This record gives sequence, C-alpha cells and structure tokens, in this order.
Amino acid sequence: MEKKKLKDNNIFRYSIIAFSVLLIILFKFLPPPSGMTQSGMAVIGAFLGTLILWLTISIDWPSLLCILALGILPELSFKNLFASSFGSDTFVFLLCTFICTYALSTTNIIKKVALWFVSNRLAKKGPWWFVTMFFFSVIVLGMFTSPSVLFVILLPILDEIYKITGIEKGSKTGSMLMMGLAFCVSISSGMTPIAHVFPILSFGVFENETGFTINYGSYMAIAIPVGIILTILMILAFRLILRPNVDELKNVDLSEMKASLPKVNKRDIVTLVVFSLCVILWILPSILQNVWSEFYTLFNGYGTAFPALVGVVLLCVIRIDKKPLVSIKEACEKGVPFSSLVMCAGTLALGSAMTNEAIGLKAYLRNNLATALSGIAPFVLIIIFAVWAMLQTNVSSNMVTATLVTSVAMPIMLAVGSVQLCAITAVVIGMISAFAFATPPSMPHIAIASSSDWSSTKDVALYGMIIALFSVVLAVVLGYFIGLLVFAF
Repeated sequence: MEKKKLKDNNIFRYSIIAFSVLLIILFKFLPPPSGMTQSGMAVIGAFLGTLILWLTISIDWPSLLCILALGILPELSFKNLFASSFGSDTFVFLLCTFICTYALSTTNIIKKVALWFVSNRLAKKGPWWFVTMFFFSVIVLGMFTSPSVLFVILLPILDEIYKITGIEKGSKTGSMLMMGLAFCVSISSGMTPIAHVFPILSFGVFENETGFTINYGSYMAIAIPVGIILTILMILAFRLILRPNVDELKNVDLSEMKASLPKVNKRDIVTLVVFSLCVILWILPSILQNVWSEFYTLFNGYGTAFPALVGVVLLCVIRIDKKPLVSIKEACEKGVPFSSLVMCAGTLALGSAMTNEAIGLKAYLRNNLATALSGIAPFVLIIIFAVWAMLQTNVSSNMVTATLVTSVAMPIMLAVGSVQLCAITAVVIGMISAFAFATPPSMPHIAIASSSDWSSTKDVALYGMIIALFSVVLAVVLGYFIGLLVFAF
C-alpha cells in the first residue's frame, strides 16, 4: 500500500524519473574504467536508470525509454534494436503463447482438472494427501499456463475449500494453502518454457553468445524433476516447521462445485487439442533428435515461435457454433499482459546491447572477471550465479534477473568452461528466475498472497526463502549432472 502511495505522489514520481533520466545521460559522459568503452558505460547507465524506473514507477514505458537510450549509441541502431526486441522470435513466441493460453483459460478444463486432483481416491486418503494433491494440481496445470492466469483461475477453488471446511483466516492451515498455491505457481513457472518468459530470456542470451539453441525437451528434462522434488520439499517444510492442524481437511466434499461447472463441450475439446498440438510440436523435435535427425533439423530451424503461431492461426480459423475458438482482439484485451511484453522487449534489447561486441561490455567482463575467476571451478561459478539469481529474483523483476545474470554469466562461463557449461548455467538461471517466493515485488501472485488475510508477509518471506534455498541446491545439482547428459554441442 505504501509503495502505491509513493507511486501516486507526483513529487516522488517526477523526482525518480528525473534522477533516472539524469543517470542515463551522465553515464554517457563518465570516464570508463580501463578496458571498457564509453558506449559500455552508456549501456550500464541505461540499465541502472531503467531498473530504478522498473522497480518504482512502471514496467512498460521505461522499457521503451531503455530502447530509446540504447538506439542513439553509434554501435547500435534502432532498426537492429527493434529487430532484437519487438521483432524478436521470443517476443512473437510470448505473444502467440499468451493468446493460446487465454483460449485454454476460457474453457472449464483447467478447473475440472484441478477438481479431479482434489477429489480422487488419493486425495480422500487423508488430510495431507489432500494437501499434496491440491499442490500437485497447481504444478501440473502451471507447466502450460501463465502464472497470473493460473493463480486467478485456482483462487476460487481455494476459496471454496475454505468455505466448506470452515477454515478461519489467520489459521496455520489457511496460511499453508494460500502460500502453497502461490509457491506452486512460481515453481511451475520454471518447469517449462511454455507460457513462461523467464527461461526464454535466458535462452536468448545464450543463443546470442554462443550461436547454439537450447531445446525445450532438454530444459524440461532438468526443470521438471527439480520442480517435483521442490514441491515435495515445500510440503515437508510446511509439515515439519509450520505444523498446521489439518484435521479440518478431512473428507472435503467439492461435489457441489464440480456439479456447478458446465460439461466439457466440443469447443473445449477442440481448444485443448490445438493447445496440445502446440506442446507436442515444442517437445517432439528434441525427443526425435537422435532418431529422426532430418525432422529435428527442419522443426528446430523454424524456431520456438512456430508452434505458437500455428496454434493461434488454428484457433482463429476453426469455428464452433459460428464463433472462432479465440478472437485475437479479445485475447489481446483480456489475456495478453502487454506491459510484460513491452518490458520483455526492453530486456531483450538490453541483453542484445550488453552482449554486442562493438559495445565492449562482453570483452570487458571476459578480460577482467573471467581472469579473476579463472581459478574457480565451473561448478562453483554456477553456484555463484544461481545464488545471485535467487536473491535478485526474490526482490526485483524476474525478467531483469534472467537477462542480467545470464548476460554476465555467459562470457565468463565461455571463457573458463565450454558451450555445454554455458547451456547448463543458462538453464539454471532461467529456472531460478521463475522461482520467486519471498517478497511482494517478486511476482504478482506472491504480492496477492502476502497481502491476503490468509497468510502474512512475514510467513511468506520466511517460507519463501526456505524454498528458494532448496531451489538453488536442486537447480544446481540436478541442472549440472542432468545437463552433462542432455547437452552435447
């Protein structure tokens, strides 16, 4: 609330804007340290000024200001920056994926799947089984749904659980369910690149640096086990540390809510089939890489945006009851977070500038940091970057974390290691960038959970940081050893 009051204060607002713009301008004229170019200083100034605006004012127009500040540098051009931001394969991928996700969210399939999880035989075996099945329903659905959409869809189901069981606000059980829902949404955001921007940004920086791509199957081979184990550890933390009295969750009956949902119709089924086709096209090439190399080469060459583009076209073309499965106009108004997309464009442009050879930041990092870190084992470096990403993503923007940490890590890992280690590092950073649990600025759904009457900011911060620490250990260990098996460049 205090942050919102500050944002609405004109004196604060214009002071921050003036300071940020002044920072961007001044860095263009500050003398650079030995080995860094003047344009490198300008890029750092653009990043710092934009970061302050992102954290205090807004995420949309400051991203445009960032592109403006970068475009006037002699080594860059607006044409190239537009191509690497709004015209990027990543931007198109996210836009089309958000449209596909919106189409799926308009059906009742997500709620029906969630209700199935909490009403099957396992869920009825006991209160902790019910808790486990509820959390894993979030994990399964979240792998293919954007976090904000998923949280909003599942919140009414949690409210119904509260109502049926008579759980009161302030109880440990109520707090656990709210925190668990929010935490599982974050965990699932890092388990696949589908409808999740954070790993995609890390992939983009890796590709710019090395010229190689990270396919979805390889990423998911690492991230899905991490997410599953992390969810189990979260439940254990709740059970052993929070120790809620879960007797209220015995024999939860959600039959009325299930009965109130309309039956799955032809429109829902066809939408699910189209969305499933997109997921298959994302995953299948990596599965067939060593079996049918021609197919892998062909589809891998189309890029990650291709399946989502196919999905949007099919959803618009196929009509049920004289209506298309999705209207792009409606999806853009209700289901596409354009502020996030604009910020994505800004971070893509920033990442492109930071890794541009002519700017010199990459060479500066390689010549200075890489030399200083040359005696450190690559595995230890991955731990350092993972901890950095974990701390930053839990107090600031996930997208900035994914872009900044990966941009710094890639030239260093390439200098002291190999392309394979770069890929592992990018995967770990992209995954952890999504694992935001502890503070309201980290994710919108974490802010909602923290400000609700069901869980306190203190509890969210405490258990969020515990799970964040678990995530670093799992991401680094599994990321490293599975990455050595799945990545071969």
